[in-house]
Parts: sequence; structure tokens; C-alpha cells
Amino acid sequence: MTKDVLVSIRGLQFADVDVRASASDEELDAIETICPGEYYYKNDGHFILYEELVDGFEGPVKNLLKLRDREFMISKKGPVNVQMVFSEGKKTMTDYHTPFGNIMVALDTKKVETQETEDALHISIEYGLEANYQFIADCNIAVHITSLHEND
Repeated sequence: MTKDVLVSIRGLQFADVDVRASASDEELDAIETICPGEYYYKNDGHFILYEELVDGFEGPVKNLLKLRDREFMISKKGPVNVQMVFSEGKKTMTDYHTPFGNIMVALDTKKVETQETEDALHISIEYGLEANYQFIADCNIAVHITSLHEND
């Protein structure tokens, strides 16, 4: 994997399990972020740094992704601040700081799957999302990290 990478993060949220079987792709609330980033491998872990601009917020959000074993972490700093840990078979809690106030978020991670090739890293996460102790949705995140070559 090269240092310069393209980061693609796609998340799908489902109100309940029945929606998955009956909804078309257009009906699902899909959010995708694509940004250039930097990749590092050290201490048996994958690290990806990237910045994103979010509509309605001043300044960029600086993101750090970490992957080690069956644990994936997203750290955001800037207009929003949060450190979300997805650890397979565990429920983690975090405080999500936004300009509009704080939200207590719980992530009940069902599955963290990874697939690694010479030029790419693919991560798939299934989890239940709670906000302020209320179940919100069953969610999926698909993260694709691909090398950028000089001729791309």
C-alpha cells in the first residue's frame, strides 16, 4: 500500500431488520465520503489520516482511522469531536461533541471484517446504534482504502 491513498466510507442505517429485505438502494439512507488521505502501517496496525469538509461547519474535520485485529476506531477532531470504537462482540460508549450539543452514543458491534490486498484495504462493520440510551438503528459501514499511484 502506498502512503497516498483514496479513502471511501459508506454508511447505511436501517430502522429495523425488515427494511433491509424490502427496501431498494434508493430508499436506504446511504452516506458516502470520498477523500484523499495518508496510510501508515506500524505496531501491527493500519492508520489512515484524512480531512473532510462538512456542509454547515467551519473548518475541516480531521479524521484518524485505526485498524488492529477485530477492532476499528474512528477519531474526529474539529467542528465535531468523537472517538468511536467498533470492537467485535462488544458494546462501547462515547460522547459525540457537536456545535449543537453533546450526544451519548453506544456502538454495539456485531461484526468487523477485513480484507487486505497489496494495494487496498476493505473493512466492513455491522453494529447497532444508540443515542442517549435509545436504540436508533442497525447500521453498516464499508471502508475502502486504495493506493493512489503516480499515474492515477
